[in-house]
Amino acid sequence: MEQTVADRIAESPSYQTLKARRSRFGWILTIAMLVVYYGYILLIAFNKELLSARIGDGVMTWGIPIGFGVIIFTIIITAVYVRRANSEFDTLTEQIKRGR
Repeated sequence: MEQTVADRIAESPSYQTLKARRSRFGWILTIAMLVVYYGYILLIAFNKELLSARIGDGVMTWGIPIGFGVIIFTIIITAVYVRRANSEFDTLTEQIKRGR
């Protein structure tokens, strides 16, 4: 019986490498995001005093920059994934398309 294109791709070492690297990298970034997000939620739940403490003599509290930090971290982690996907993962995808 003749192998289908999908079967040949699934057995390709390049595809196995791509799948493993992409999965591992995705899990690492997911765990990092969960730690930051749930860390912020736990900080809200258990250390309200820190978040409500004023910065200097102004009216802004520490909750604002820490919240912005969570948002900035999300943007950075997305950019890191996109950069790696557009370089390493796309290179491996092209190798798979060429049949290597």
